[in-house]
Amino acid sequence: MIALSLAEIAAVVGGQTHDIPDPSVQVTGPVVRDSREVRPGSLFAAFVGERVDGHDYAQAVVEAGAVAVLASRPVGVPAIVVDDVQTALGALARHVVRRLGATLVALTGSAGKTSTKDLIAQVLQRKAPTVFTPQSLNNEIGLPLTALTATEETRFLVLEMGARGVGHIRYLTGLTPPKIGLVLNVGTAHIGEFGGREQIAQAKGEIVEGLPEDGTAVLNADDPLVRAMASRTKAKVVLFGESAEADVRAENVRLTDSGQPVFRLRTPSGAGDVTMRLYGEHHVSNALAAAAVAHELGMSADEIALALSEAGSLSRWRMEVTERPDGVTIVNDAYNANPESMRAALKALAAMGKGRRTWAVLGKMAELGDEALAEHDAVGRLAVRLNVSKLVAVGGTEASWLQLGAYNEGSWGEESVHVSDAQAAVDLLRSELRPGDVVLVKASRSVGLESVAQALTGTGAEGEVAAR
Repeated sequence: MIALSLAEIAAVVGGQTHDIPDPSVQVTGPVVRDSREVRPGSLFAAFVGERVDGHDYAQAVVEAGAVAVLASRPVGVPAIVVDDVQTALGALARHVVRRLGATLVALTGSAGKTSTKDLIAQVLQRKAPTVFTPQSLNNEIGLPLTALTATEETRFLVLEMGARGVGHIRYLTGLTPPKIGLVLNVGTAHIGEFGGREQIAQAKGEIVEGLPEDGTAVLNADDPLVRAMASRTKAKVVLFGESAEADVRAENVRLTDSGQPVFRLRTPSGAGDVTMRLYGEHHVSNALAAAAVAHELGMSADEIALALSEAGSLSRWRMEVTERPDGVTIVNDAYNANPESMRAALKALAAMGKGRRTWAVLGKMAELGDEALAEHDAVGRLAVRLNVSKLVAVGGTEASWLQLGAYNEGSWGEESVHVSDAQAAVDLLRSELRPGDVVLVKASRSVGLESVAQALTGTGAEGEVAAR
């Protein structure tokens, strides 16, 4: 974080200092909420969770080097006491962002946010120092914590923004007002909470409503609900996609034998060839979004194409490919799942597995509300249409819907199976996998199917499924 004294921070957040001998002492390290991340010069934000109260760690974090604690009550060590720690954290982030000269890029969408954020960051880092959201810490706590890691040297700040309802992104853009706002797509992720795709579009579009007139809205030309958001902003609009009307578009898209996208990137100022290291055709749209942002920030088509070709995955369990010594390929895409990302992953599996036996180890897609049965059934049917060799549906009711969809689509019989849990899936796969097989593992985060991939690759605890 940029250096600020405790007195300055207290004034910014409207807090009272307690047990602080010298208010001029500066916070020079990161602002953190996890006591294990404290470093000398840190400010520790004490949140009260369901099982852990951060205030209980106050003494320990100061002993570890924290300058003070941002707290909701006195804790017996140097502290800035506020009414609400989350609100105070947001106010501090807003203050720091205003002081910085960095260009703020914000992005949202139903699917692909984290992968696209990682691509944008890797491209922009070639131009100037860039700070970006780690993993998918994209909520009202993770976003300000990320913004507060920026320093005077930071030129680009790339922030992923998630939403659970209308008004959430408006709140986040109020904390960290973007100069460039990007919307990837409007799908069915969390549709059970939103109530419908129109409500999702309303929420996602909040990211472009607050853009300044000299800002830029980067919108997906291939998604009608996203494209319509052009009417909701006073900023310049740049379209990306495979549509001929897109300002930044892909031509001659194909996949390599290993399932990696190859295409010709076309921008208003030139073109370049891209061969991606990531897997799956869905990454073409993500790459185009990143290219549109980079082009707006002054990078050439050749620079962008090279950066996209060399970019990798920075976030775990997202199409994470492991080749085992016995020739089995494990694709760990188990971080999360929704209907759009599930379809994209299955298509990637089909592309990667040409001429090989393929396994789709799938589990529940959460928060689909009344659409849950139809969406799980549709995914099971798609697995059949893509000629996936074996479907292993893992879990309870939703998994049974996956298996039933596959069975009804292709009368698979032995080609689709429903197992109770992750360990049962591991046992089945260990007994039946053979050299050359390709295994996709994917479900919503709550299912914990990453443990299946870890067991098969030997990266978990002794190669076994960890207890959850």
